[in-house]
Order: sequence, then structure tokens, then C-alpha cells
Amino acid sequence: MAVAKKKPAAQPDAKSAAETPAKLAEFGKDQDIAAYRDMLSIRRFEEKAGQMYGMGLIGGFCHLYIGQEAVVVGMQMTLRKGDQVITGYRDHGHMLACGMDPKGVMAELTGRRGGYSKGKGGSMHMFSVQEGFYGGHGIVGAQVPLGTGLAFANVYRGNDHVCLTYFGDGAATQGQVYEAFNMAELWKLPVVYVIENNRYAMGTAITRSSAETNLSRRGLSFNIPGEQVDGMDVRAVKSAGEKAVQWCRDGNGPFILEMMTYRYRGHSMSDPAKYRTREEVEKVRTEHDPIEQVRQRILEKKFASEDQLKKIDAEVRERVNQAAEFATHDPEPDAAELYTDVWR
Repeated sequence: MAVAKKKPAAQPDAKSAAETPAKLAEFGKDQDIAAYRDMLSIRRFEEKAGQMYGMGLIGGFCHLYIGQEAVVVGMQMTLRKGDQVITGYRDHGHMLACGMDPKGVMAELTGRRGGYSKGKGGSMHMFSVQEGFYGGHGIVGAQVPLGTGLAFANVYRGNDHVCLTYFGDGAATQGQVYEAFNMAELWKLPVVYVIENNRYAMGTAITRSSAETNLSRRGLSFNIPGEQVDGMDVRAVKSAGEKAVQWCRDGNGPFILEMMTYRYRGHSMSDPAKYRTREEVEKVRTEHDPIEQVRQRILEKKFASEDQLKKIDAEVRERVNQAAEFATHDPEPDAAELYTDVWR
């Protein structure tokens, strides 16, 4: 089915858009402190989830987002009400950034009734249409055609909403990704493909698995512009995100952002991550940590004192502890709920 859509009078050049990187965003006091709080909230939540997994309170798969916080926090700053977000299974950070309640997210992780999928979806499969979050998907790359479909729906309905479709460097080699790219450009769909390149997919370095390691170039054969971004700097993410989202909102079709980021933990909780050295991880933590960068900037610009930042951390920890407390005391779903809301 073709989409009848009026093209812009002067079609921008995709090559020029790709070759003109966005400038670093300037953050004032409120933006820096908000970014610090939001990224810290994700990290503390994930640290608590890791602890609870180790205690046997979370079962199944659990993929932590520690180290990648700047990507989703920076991109969320570019969205409007009605825009959509969809991602893969490393998804807790995206949920929190979208505004989903930590209690509901943690309750879902522990399989409780108050979880976003009533305790039946677990870590990889929860969503909130109210907050514009459409999953959480366990199949590698499956969310890419789904996100493209959300963008199609925006065009079909005649609104100006944009869909952020996140996937990783491992999913970037999936065939369905390129089928989606082709349709998105052919129909000028408003979708930003955000590739979270944390270098190792499930455990294989991208240099060993990809003939083209610059993933921002993966859309060139479809005439989709792309840009590599420092995904450890929330200002760089926001700046590039604003450019890409506006490109889509103006009716120019899709845009690819390759976020150069890094996960500190293994692929999942069962991954010992022996394919990289401790020294490599520590170097990133010491020199490029996304939260520490903002913290240092806040202190240098005197936006807040050390004591004020410690207070923010204490407030964040308390909220996460409350979520964990709720999740461990919330009842499990009734057995009668087993097939409710499940398509058979």
C-alpha cells in the first residue's frame, strides 16, 4: 500500500544533511541538573535491578543499561507529546526516560501484579502507550519494522509525530532492518533510527563482525542521511537528536543516528564479559562516564554544590528503594490471569 503524501517544495539533500554534524548543545543550569538527575535515576535503578537479580528476586533475562544513560536522556529532550519510542530488550532506561513509574517497572521485573504488563512480560516485554513507549522487544531487530510501522501510522493519520526506533550494533546486521530502511525512505516516514553502538553486540566486537563499522552509513544505499554521535555526552546527543527529529518532522523521511556508547556490564546478567579487559572498561568509566561529565560541569559552573548533588543522589536512591520495596511486596498475578491479554 503506497502512502499519498505531499513532498516538501524543496527537497533537502540527504548527503549534505549527513555531512553537516550538529553543534554541541549549550546546557544551562536547569538542563544540566535535569540531565544529571535523569541519568542518575537510570543508573541507580539498574544497579538495584542487578542486586535483585543476584538475590533471585528477578528471573529470566535482564539486560542492564549502565553506561549508556546519555543516549536515551538526550534523545528524550528532543521529543513532543505524541511522539513514540520503541526499543529492544535493554529497555529499562528508555522506560524511565519516557516517564514510566519506577515502581511499575520494577514490579514487572519481579513478575508482580502491579507491573506494566501485569507481571507477565518481565524485563524485555513491557510498554506504556500513555507515556509513548511501545516496548521492549525480545527478538533482535524486531522493533525496527514495528517502529517503522508506527511512523507509517503517523503519516496515515496526518499528524507530525516522530518515532524514535532504537536498536544496537548487533541488530544492525539483521535483514528486516534494511527492508524497513527501504520502506521508510520510499514513503518518507518520520522515523529516527537510533543505533546504540556499544561495540560488542552479545559478545563479539563490531570490528570482527561488520565489514562496515561506521553504522551511520548503513542507510546510504537508500539515501537515508546518518551521523555518528558521541553517545557518552548528553549535549552531543541532544544536539544531533534535535537535528534528526526536525528532519523527520519536516517531512524529509528517516534519519540514522549512530550513538557511540559503551555498556559497563555484560550483555546480560549471565554474561561474564571475558571478551574485553577490565582495563578497557575502567578507562571508559574514568575518562568518558556520561554522568560524571555532567557532574563535573555542574561543579565547575557552580550550578550546584557537592552537598546539593549528594542530596539529589540520596533522593534518587530513596525513590529506587521505594520501587524495590513495592516490587517485593506486591502480590503475584492470579493464576486466572495466565491467558488474559495474551493473543492465542
